Amino acid sequence: MSQSTEFALCEVPTNQRKGLMSIFLVLFSFTFFTGTMFAGGEIGMSFSFLDMLWISVLGNVLLAIYAAALAFISSRSGLNAVLMGRFCFGEVGSKLSDLILGFAELGWYAWGTATLAISLCTLLGWPEWVKYPLMVLLGLGFCITALVGFKGLNLLSRFSVPLMMVLLVVSMTKATQHAGGWPGLLGIEPGHSMSWSVAITIVFGTFASGATQATNWSRLSRSGKVAIASSFLSFFAGNGLMIIAGGWCAIVYQNADIVDVMMLQGLSVVAIIMLCLNLWTIQGPTIYNVSAAACNLVRTDRRRSVTLLSAIAGILLAVAGMSDMLVPFLKLLGSIIPPIGGVIMADFWVGHRGRYPQLNEITLPNFNLQGLLAYAIGAVFACASPWVAPIVGILVAAVAYVVLGLCGMRCRGEQRK
Repeated sequence: MSQSTEFALCEVPTNQRKGLMSIFLVLFSFTFFTGTMFAGGEIGMSFSFLDMLWISVLGNVLLAIYAAALAFISSRSGLNAVLMGRFCFGEVGSKLSDLILGFAELGWYAWGTATLAISLCTLLGWPEWVKYPLMVLLGLGFCITALVGFKGLNLLSRFSVPLMMVLLVVSMTKATQHAGGWPGLLGIEPGHSMSWSVAITIVFGTFASGATQATNWSRLSRSGKVAIASSFLSFFAGNGLMIIAGGWCAIVYQNADIVDVMMLQGLSVVAIIMLCLNLWTIQGPTIYNVSAAACNLVRTDRRRSVTLLSAIAGILLAVAGMSDMLVPFLKLLGSIIPPIGGVIMADFWVGHRGRYPQLNEITLPNFNLQGLLAYAIGAVFACASPWVAPIVGILVAAVAYVVLGLCGMRCRGEQRK
């Protein structure tokens, strides 16, 4: 696939759109991330089984609604989140969202690369120093799929997702048996404490960045219905299953590390297969997202070159110790990323009345103060909120955008060439 067919800096034409199954499989596999299981494990150790289920349902419904709302806009416009950011933040101002979204996905890429390298060394009994050259090899290897583009991601997901589901069912079944069946599972008391708001923020934060940047693929949807259905179902079911699977096993073994859990279950070989397939599936879309943000940041359509450079940056972060920062990283993402989506939605529906003009037909201001201030307000409220930070950030940012518009704070409107 040539670089030009990736539409890094322009709208996706209608003759390049795809149907429900193609979009759903890529997005569904995108949410099948081992890191989400680790996050679910942290929640599982802090709540009873039924509370963990309710937290997963609530958090993932909110996440899926957010993803579907952005997906509809991306499908109608043919633009991804970083390109839509030009309208609400300005030509230069949109680089803020590029940096935030790009760094978030780069952090995930580094975490996945480091986690797989460390886990392989542990499972196979290799010396600890081997993890560093392994991080380099894995980091470069993961980006190969992303270089192929949508076709490569779609092909890999058709193989890895069904196998991953089977492995999860086996692990959860063994955990239930080890707990003494349903009565034993329901009777286990949590060993740690965590508030509901923090737990839901973690659930949302696991894929706050992913839901925002899933517009890289939902913009390929043939219709708004396809975009909404594929996004809602994939994020609710895929991310939900990951959270529940991690929490389910953590409740029984009081261990948030799914690799350690599978070793306790006698599934060491299965754990290796799961980690390799799962992280290879997710790391491709992750570094693809980084390259999409970076392409908009530097205004280039050389996506493959940018993808390789992004993978090298991710490797450096992995070597620097990103694997130890998961929970703080998730809390941060749950606070600073959703306000970007709130501003995009408010700008599309209120500022542009449900239809963007073509990017090549307009001249945009360098800075849109209305959008930038609205984002800042939403992010500050989200970080300070004792309630569910992502929802606070989205709502406050959207309302702030509308109020600032009514007060005449927009720097200057778009001018037609």
